[in-house]
Amino acid sequence: MVKDMNYKLAICDDSEADRQYVLSMVRRWAAEAGHTVQIDAFSSAESFLFHYAGERDYDILLLDIEMDAMDGVSMAKQLRRDNDTVQIVFITGYCDYISEGYEVAALHYLMKPVKEEKLFSVLDRAAEKLAKNEKVLTLESGGEMVRLPIYQIRYADVFGNYVTIHAQTDVTVKMPLGKLEKALDERFYRVGRSAVVNLTQISRVTKTEIRLSDGTVLPLPRGAYDGVNRAIINMR
Repeated sequence: MVKDMNYKLAICDDSEADRQYVLSMVRRWAAEAGHTVQIDAFSSAESFLFHYAGERDYDILLLDIEMDAMDGVSMAKQLRRDNDTVQIVFITGYCDYISEGYEVAALHYLMKPVKEEKLFSVLDRAAEKLAKNEKVLTLESGGEMVRLPIYQIRYADVFGNYVTIHAQTDVTVKMPLGKLEKALDERFYRVGRSAVVNLTQISRVTKTEIRLSDGTVLPLPRGAYDGVNRAIINMR
């Protein structure tokens, strides 16, 4: 468990009673886990987005889905346009919306009434993911040092003695693929001899290819299908 961290959270729910109920549980989670938290509560998606325009440093969002005017899923889609690290947890009274959460990489769904044990477990996972997102590779490329957050890496492939790391911008470095693989974490999987892929970026796996969420298609070596699927299951 991640200890002694500072987090900024937002709770967005149009029910005053539900906001206060969740807020009190978040405070108990922070006290028990030894974290310091700043918690802001909002009664609508619009009020949160107005505030967010000036303060974009939230770590964890607890969003009610069924709100007047803009719903929680639409709000999350807007946030994801320029923020791929904030941890989004949806709170809902219905199961109907769960498939929509895949589009915004929601961490979890909590059903109302929210149970404290479930919320604590999800917040622990959010803290762990935030800690992973802080990991950075320092690489030498083109005569300069480049700092690359690991979570941004979609995949890496090798050509000769060089590895190209595909992230927000591509970085090519002279190193063995195996050395890069050792510097990564359990989110990454070696696909044959020529590529390493971020498992969280995979949208589909067939017997012959891996398709990433950005549309990239990577060839899958013969016999590698079962290994990739096991890795995805084990990671989750």
